[in-house]
Amino acid sequence: MELLTPDEIVRLSPPERIALIAQLWDSLDADQLPLTTAQSAELESRLASFDQDRQNGVT
Repeated sequence: MELLTPDEIVRLSPPERIALIAQLWDSLDADQLPLTTAQSAELESRLASFDQDRQNGVT
């Protein structure tokens, strides 16, 4: 795998760098993104809220 050097990265325009970040983020599976206990609790709370009231659930 050929990685971009820091010099190559800074030559990218801001929109190109954002697109690169999005591609990297999208390449990860959910199980590759560890959550803290607090994040897991918040996610469960939001999903429960959404299930109870889909119009007023927290995104």
